[in-house]
Amino acid sequence: MVKSAAVPFSLNSCCCCGYLHSDSRQWPRDLTKCAVATRNFRKYTVRLAVDVSGDKRDFTFFRNDLVRQRRLVVSAVEGRQPKEIGGDGKLSIEGPFESGPRFKTGGLQKRIVFGLGIGLSAAGIVLAGGWIYTITLAAAVFVGAREYFEMVSSSRIASGMAPPRFVSRTCSVICCLMPILTLYYGNIDVSVTFGAFFVAAALILQRRSPRFAQLSSTMFGLFYCGYLPCFWVKLRCGLAAPALNTRSAASWPILLGGPTLWTVGLVATLVSISSVIAADTFAFFGGRVFGRTPLTTVSPKKTWEGVLFGLGGCIATSVLLSRILCWPTSALSSLAFGFLTFLGSLFGDLTESMIKRDAGVKDSGSLIPGHGGVLDRTDSYIFTGALAYAFVKTFLPLYGV
Repeated sequence: MVKSAAVPFSLNSCCCCGYLHSDSRQWPRDLTKCAVATRNFRKYTVRLAVDVSGDKRDFTFFRNDLVRQRRLVVSAVEGRQPKEIGGDGKLSIEGPFESGPRFKTGGLQKRIVFGLGIGLSAAGIVLAGGWIYTITLAAAVFVGAREYFEMVSSSRIASGMAPPRFVSRTCSVICCLMPILTLYYGNIDVSVTFGAFFVAAALILQRRSPRFAQLSSTMFGLFYCGYLPCFWVKLRCGLAAPALNTRSAASWPILLGGPTLWTVGLVATLVSISSVIAADTFAFFGGRVFGRTPLTTVSPKKTWEGVLFGLGGCIATSVLLSRILCWPTSALSSLAFGFLTFLGSLFGDLTESMIKRDAGVKDSGSLIPGHGGVLDRTDSYIFTGALAYAFVKTFLPLYGV
């Protein structure tokens, strides 16, 4: 009688031992609490041998079975302990076993479908600009700020970091208002100063004893979720110089804004967003196919190979769009712009991964199917807007026109 079971599996609980070679076909004579596993994670080739006292059950798991999320799907067959490992491998272990969740199929398809929907919607909002663009950004900032403070309030994060609930909610509202005030006043100084003062005063005057850890986490949330996204408003709406060399402007319909719609801010925003998308896409597929060398413990799934693919895709997209949109006019400037965009994308992603790792969560939220929360989808853009705006304002003569 054949039964199927999903057995929780963790390679950290196994000891890698040379007693049984990965190519060996024989069980060792003395198999007392011995576990052997071939540590080939990428090909999902796992061979495990366990001997326990008492009644035994024999399990066979096949090389083509999927091993994901540290769970191993096996076929359970009742019988005696085998004396030989067949070509597919044998597992002898004591029951009973608890059933685990089945593997989800179609995750990549769902990710692609919702990603395309978000991308097309974002393209229309960026083209619209003005208040439509700013209010949409403010709504995303509010949701992202709520996700950040939910992670900070996690029971797994360092104790004493979670601010009072009324402070975190008020700070989220302040973060939401920052992009709107940036568009209205043209700068961020007033909103940031007011927000920091209010947060510090509220924390100091709370009934419980205030802690510096609360002030630090709240101020970082104000900076990370409120201040940095404001640079996307300054980039899109603040750089109003016309993109004179852009061929698309000459034939752009009057009903959609006409040639005056195409400003340096619009072109720079489109190039930045497209480059970040290319970096994420190339890094994901490059790391999935060729990834071997881990990048950092902050995000164990990221590899140096994926980083190199992401860098190449980001720079190639930046150069290609600069040729199509004729901005910036210098090839060296487009290379530098792509490289800087990739750095902002990479470290924005790693920063959010560090927060999630400390909070003990996989995703910041579940608002977007296949992607997680708003911060999961926008973490690569948080630093990128500030770097792109500073590059155009500081290093490009005449804004690259």
